[in-house]
Amino acid sequence: MDDIGRSKRAERAFSLDDVAIMPTRRTRAMETVDLEWKCDAITFSFPLLAAPMDSVMSPRTAIEFGRLGGLGVLNLEGLWTRYEDPLPVLEELAGMGADAGVTARLQEIYAAPIRAELITERLRQIREADVPVAGALSPQNAQEFAEVIEGVGCDFFVIRGTAVSAQHVARDHEPLDLAKFIHEMEVPVIVGGCATYQTALHLMRTGAAGVLVGFGGAAMSTNAQTLGIEVPMATAISDAAEARRDYLDESGGRYVHVIADGSMGYCGDVVKALACGADAAMLGTPLARATDAPGKGWHWGPEAWHQSLPRGRRVHMEQVGSLAEIIAGPSHSPDGEMNFAGALRRALATTGYTDVKSFQRIDLIIR
Repeated sequence: MDDIGRSKRAERAFSLDDVAIMPTRRTRAMETVDLEWKCDAITFSFPLLAAPMDSVMSPRTAIEFGRLGGLGVLNLEGLWTRYEDPLPVLEELAGMGADAGVTARLQEIYAAPIRAELITERLRQIREADVPVAGALSPQNAQEFAEVIEGVGCDFFVIRGTAVSAQHVARDHEPLDLAKFIHEMEVPVIVGGCATYQTALHLMRTGAAGVLVGFGGAAMSTNAQTLGIEVPMATAISDAAEARRDYLDESGGRYVHVIADGSMGYCGDVVKALACGADAAMLGTPLARATDAPGKGWHWGPEAWHQSLPRGRRVHMEQVGSLAEIIAGPSHSPDGEMNFAGALRRALATTGYTDVKSFQRIDLIIR
């Protein structure tokens, strides 16, 4: 702990940029590395999820991501569930460039109501492609559309917000009781974000299959400027991993997956997130660089169009390759922007590990 003047003490925390891994043991051939990630009853080729952002996930890109071997999560309160045909809206936003009025226009566009029939249609489209199906809602909308999601037969339901807690207090409405909600859902629920040991442990106790660590959208977030909130991801992931271990003992063997969500723009960031203890990583910014991303080189999250207090920017991303190349290569960039699965495989091989679970035990250095 460090002193801040005479009356405050602060814990020292670390971001992913503050830490690194260093080979200290045998190396292995890359073909000996197994990147498979099993969550609930489904096994994925690699431990990567695509973030539920309109700039990176459409039904088409969710299907493509699933065929590559990961889990694409569709934003169920985004453009695809508000508009019968959102392509003209996406074209308009791409044409606005860095226009100063884009935030106000985003607020107008996202003021259109969420339509239950479109949720059903989009999720069924993904289901018919025979890939894992996942959709995301904020805590505010989770209860309203839960039956719709169960009716489609989702493989995973993601409840994702800036900061989600198991104990939310409100005066003017009945808050979402996560433990009761998850218990009644027939679909495995992944919930977050969180940033501390205690919050992660509380979320695990609700019965969640996975917990999102971080608040997502770090590349566009203005939470630090607007709310004074920031997540030091290396510390947050490490604390959540400790909560996972304690909950495993407390529950008599129930394993809850820790999923890093935010501040991972490059392959090395994902490697370090897993080294800190994450089981998987949710990607947004890297996928926004895809030439086939819906955002057409622009990237934004739900914080950017909040109706009363926007806390995110819409930023331009340099497009570097297709979605398939960004995930599985080959890479045409030396900057860690492409071939995330290949980079993870090589990192494990270079440090002598054969799977992600054992790689979580690697020592870290502070840069």
